Amino acid sequence: MSSNITITQTKSSRLANLDFHNISFGKTFSDHMFVADYDKGQWMNPRIVPFESFLIHPSAMSLHYGQAIFEGMKASKNKDGKACLFRPEKHAHRINESARRMSMPEIPEALFLSGLRELVALDSGWIPPQEGSALYIRPFMFATDGSFGVRPSEKYTFIIFTGPVGPYYSEPVKLKAETTYVRAVPGGTGEAKAAGNYAGALLPTELAKKEGFDQVMWLDGHEFKYVQEVGTMNIFFVIDGKVVTPATDGAILKGITRATILEVLKDKGVAVEERKLDVHELIDAHKNGLLQEAWGAGTAAVISPIASITFKDYVITLPSADTFAIGNEMKDYINGLRSGRVADTHGWVEVVN
Repeated sequence: MSSNITITQTKSSRLANLDFHNISFGKTFSDHMFVADYDKGQWMNPRIVPFESFLIHPSAMSLHYGQAIFEGMKASKNKDGKACLFRPEKHAHRINESARRMSMPEIPEALFLSGLRELVALDSGWIPPQEGSALYIRPFMFATDGSFGVRPSEKYTFIIFTGPVGPYYSEPVKLKAETTYVRAVPGGTGEAKAAGNYAGALLPTELAKKEGFDQVMWLDGHEFKYVQEVGTMNIFFVIDGKVVTPATDGAILKGITRATILEVLKDKGVAVEERKLDVHELIDAHKNGLLQEAWGAGTAAVISPIASITFKDYVITLPSADTFAIGNEMKDYINGLRSGRVADTHGWVEVVN
């Protein structure tokens, strides 16, 4: 671990007040956060400080022009009670891909990883012990220049904070295939984890919920027929025993859970296809009894089973999630990797000392 990170520990930990069996997702925060500043072409002053609010200039460019990116990760405890990270270097790589797309400076991988490891080691007591729960980790960067001219900022702040979470979704979800609004198009920012991508998705998601759905299944922005993602997750289908997921084309986030699932399935000899997927193919497969599973995949939920998909006036009803042999196996496998119950043959799990 880096020795130049200064650490200021909190004088009043809130850990004793935490009920690990009653955690609201995204509303509980650990004691500390990692912070680093960028100015004059270099990163400086890496530090861990008590988790707290901070001042920001009213004309900070992230507030006006959207230079803000983030990652989502998890730390868990293995069977020996040690804190573990899952493929952290992939997150370090992806946040820099986002930074390049948003004309922001890259974060040195060593800085990202050393700050992450120090923070998780310090707040490891906040990691829920039960499998399926975790310490959610949010690295993010935003522009801090106090200016209202349209240009890339010259100053940035990078922060990592954490918070314990329980399972993200507990029940299979009902989806509306969106035919009015668009999440992303090739050449846009869909592959970046940019804050604005998620802001643009809020309205159609809320409208779908008012119609009785849980989430939106995004379609392409030209013909509104090719499947992209589900909510904030990648999406998978099992059609006649074959796993099919949309190919990343510049509009679809390159999910790390997605990549993990694809690698594991190929290792197991399961037929997998990454390609354009027409929603009408799903309808035909459903009519012919060949659509066996559908699930979202992402860091927060790992696997989120889908109960139904409504495309215009046609409803695709999936079998019971209990019958999702491949989806349930993947969720159990990834959760087992995190807890140490499943052997880590790929070297994906890192124990934090």
